[in-house]
Amino acid sequence: MFLVLILSLVAAVSSVTISPHVRHEHRRDIPSGWRAARRAPLTTVLPLRIGLVQPNLDQIEEHLLDVSHPESPNYGHHWSPAKIAQTFRPSKDSVDTVRQWLASEGIDASRVTLSKTGGWLEAKVSVKEAESLLKTEYSVYEHESTGTEHLACRSGYHLPEHVSKHVDLVTPTLHFDVKLKRGPAEPVEKRESQVKPGTAKSIGQPGSGVVTPKTTGRVNGILQELSQCDQFITPNCIRALYDFVYYPLATDKNSFGIVEYTPQAYVPSDMDMFFTNFSKSQVGQRPGLVSIDGGVVQDVATSFGFNGESNLDLQFGMALVGPKQNVTLYQVGDLVEGASFNNLLDALDGTYCTFEDGDDPSQDGIYPDILPGGYTGPASCGTVKPAHIISTSYGYNEADLTPAYTARQCAEYAKLGIMGVTVLYSSGDNGVAGNSGVCLNPDGSQAVGASGFNPSFPGSCPFVTSVGATQVNPGAKVTDPESACEQVIFSGGGFSNYFALPSYQEAAVTNYLTKYPPPYALNIFNSTGKSRAFPDISANGANYVVAINGEFSSVFGTSASTPVTGAILTAINDARLAIGKSPIGFINPTGQILAVTQMVLPPLRVGIL
Repeated sequence: MFLVLILSLVAAVSSVTISPHVRHEHRRDIPSGWRAARRAPLTTVLPLRIGLVQPNLDQIEEHLLDVSHPESPNYGHHWSPAKIAQTFRPSKDSVDTVRQWLASEGIDASRVTLSKTGGWLEAKVSVKEAESLLKTEYSVYEHESTGTEHLACRSGYHLPEHVSKHVDLVTPTLHFDVKLKRGPAEPVEKRESQVKPGTAKSIGQPGSGVVTPKTTGRVNGILQELSQCDQFITPNCIRALYDFVYYPLATDKNSFGIVEYTPQAYVPSDMDMFFTNFSKSQVGQRPGLVSIDGGVVQDVATSFGFNGESNLDLQFGMALVGPKQNVTLYQVGDLVEGASFNNLLDALDGTYCTFEDGDDPSQDGIYPDILPGGYTGPASCGTVKPAHIISTSYGYNEADLTPAYTARQCAEYAKLGIMGVTVLYSSGDNGVAGNSGVCLNPDGSQAVGASGFNPSFPGSCPFVTSVGATQVNPGAKVTDPESACEQVIFSGGGFSNYFALPSYQEAAVTNYLTKYPPPYALNIFNSTGKSRAFPDISANGANYVVAINGEFSSVFGTSASTPVTGAILTAINDARLAIGKSPIGFINPTGQILAVTQMVLPPLRVGIL
């Protein structure tokens, strides 16, 4: 009997250890601005977080198109959050497989915890144990401009083959979507000069990300004549450009959210200055503030770098939807630590939170914030009901992140679409280059002067609507056709290096590559014809007149075209909701939605899908 028991135990242990290790994630180069400083101390304890594979993700595009394609019988029949959670919750088999593997490697069950949502397992392990588990080596990386340190492995990590199929990604490992934390001695007003474009991954910091509005300076003698729309874009120019005149009927049912990342903040007096000139009935009106992870409309730092983005987004977004439609401001992250897109997604969908009420310290803002002056409340996890339209004028270079990380986040955007939320992201302001004009070397590293096109993210995710920029050509009339924006900024676009061509784009991409093949070498962009193309839609992004710090400035960027698109789509939702229809949700399959929709009086003449 004793022998049988021993043999049974041997068999049980061997069943979870016999499969060979396979490379699970790999990156060819670390993001610009970071360098390996030293070997990580082997005794350092880290929270190893294992993201479990979500079932049915192979069908997520099918589920999304089922409720989003205008020819589908289920168009507009969006899912509830409960159905989303049930459909994509990791299986018990995945949980058990990973637990058994950890146990076989000597990690006691008392050190392993399953998140509330069932999506992540966390194991408290030393660096030495993590290196043994993942067959990798950890180093401490240092940021060249701030001195911030980050623990990561450089080239890749491995998992047993039978475990790998149950795991999306493991952190901390390769991911550098990390805020550059600053100590309390560094005032916010000093940050603009200290954060170099292209190095900071704290997306609210001035100069960070692939989308940063540009200005050509002060505007004097503003006239609201439509004859000047080639020089000054005002709300009336937008209305004339897109035949957009609409009076809402269902504002109590409708919602429009604009996302800002602290320390970006609007200035109330600038709002009134803008409204006094362009929408007098809105003087004194403010967006409804939803604070996520201590998000605050700060007034410590005032400059174009800190106020230009928020002022631009809210002044035009609010003016175009008018005084009757409330606009929600999602202000994300406190002044000390800031936040990432994951912090926003955690607040919108509790099933996305990485672990209990927190996030991954290698990637996201961690709340409560232990730094002096930080937000001490609980992390925002499923605390916010998503608006029907959510506009975000921020982004990363796709190459800043690993494919596994972007895939997991992209799937969350698909879930929001299935729930009926329209997610808009700016496509970028550097043409085919990334932030600060960096492109890709053949080995995947980023550098100024490299030749490979560098797509943006999340705009390259096939489940968001990526918004590019157009312009009224110099000397042209507001009624003349626009062109792609090439004034001050260059509308971002191209083909993803990470995401496959979605079915709704197949005809358009095939037609484009056949009839209008890009005049560039095939080895400097993803020329396969099998990858996600972006942007999906474009709107004017040049010569915006924005009130910033007590004066009007001329502003350029897909930062402008995105909230404008959001305002127009909000009107479409209003028309649908007014007659008992659902919101539009994910719009990409509809193709030319704005081209076939007439925004004219009376309101019920708005095209309703």
